Amino acid sequence: MTIDDKIQKTLTELGVTDAAGVEALFADVRIAMTEERVALVSRGAASESERDKLCKDLRDRWLARKNGLLSSVDENWLKKSPKELKPFVGRYFNGLREESATFEIAALIKDVPVQAQASGAGEVYSTSTKVSHITREVPGDLTLPGNRQPLGSIHPVMQMQREIEEIFLNLGFRIESGPEIESTYYNFDALNIPESHPSRDDWDTLYIDSKTVLRTHTSPVQIRSMEKYGAPLHIIIPGKCYRHDSPDASHSPMFHQIEGLAIASDITFADLKGTLDFFAKKLFGEKIRTRFQPSFFPFTEPSGEVSISCIFCGGEGCRVCKESGWIEVMGCGMVHPQVLRNGGIDPEKFTGWAFGLGIDRFAMMKYDINDIQLFFQSDVRFLRQF
Repeated sequence: MTIDDKIQKTLTELGVTDAAGVEALFADVRIAMTEERVALVSRGAASESERDKLCKDLRDRWLARKNGLLSSVDENWLKKSPKELKPFVGRYFNGLREESATFEIAALIKDVPVQAQASGAGEVYSTSTKVSHITREVPGDLTLPGNRQPLGSIHPVMQMQREIEEIFLNLGFRIESGPEIESTYYNFDALNIPESHPSRDDWDTLYIDSKTVLRTHTSPVQIRSMEKYGAPLHIIIPGKCYRHDSPDASHSPMFHQIEGLAIASDITFADLKGTLDFFAKKLFGEKIRTRFQPSFFPFTEPSGEVSISCIFCGGEGCRVCKESGWIEVMGCGMVHPQVLRNGGIDPEKFTGWAFGLGIDRFAMMKYDINDIQLFFQSDVRFLRQF
């Protein structure tokens, strides 16, 4: 099967099911590309116009927007690739497009006369001789691809954050952000967290001074957004948080959190349950079930813990869910009336609900990662998998 035939088929039709198969296919394309470049450079041409045509034909064959071979690779291999192979196909396709820029080297032939008189030597060069002369002046083989810089990819935590954001953006929420160095008022007081609460102790919170902390959650942005926009309000708040935790497999002093806040005149706990159930099914699949259990948070009343049926065993019971069939994933509840007042909203006219979850924990769960520290070690062997 020629390279033209392969490019007109999808990966499924070619029987490619893994990353190794994708790499082999793109290797075939690179070989064909290189061979055609070499053939063009070594091919003699009778006139300058003929050389121009040869260069143009080669570029059009590979780079034309409508019928070029790279356009077919994009259409048949990248856009129609299975979801699990798309990251690999995209990575190799980007590398292939970078290499295609070396087609411009073939244009050097346009500047090489068919017969040129060497200066002061009385020697006539043929086209092939002149090309060899050019090659000797520039180290390396001009027909080979240049040095490729390794392409990076989106960090798995950021991938998870964007997936969550996309779901809520489609529900009409908007994204808000706030400072990571926060006052104790916004981080604690405005959220109805009293001075006696354990979370305000310095063995749990990182203090800069007595009135300034590294925020322990993204909840301060709830108050800031209420003050800024009033009600109604529908926002999600992704960002970094900091706590005085010792690093281990499930804890990190810096982690990522995302919160949701909805305030309107007729919001109930039923709206909260329906929204989070929809979110869980969108993220983990339609078979996922949700469970709400009573809990306590100073800034919500009533409060609850949300669990989902185990994504690894389908709720049958395994080591991950500790044989319970359920995995606790987030906290939620109706916004406490005092928190609404602190944000400048009348609790007699408006109600609201909120939830908060750890993005790192969700990424660990979805990608079956057993150590949160892997996210922050910059190990290319780990990150390359995503």
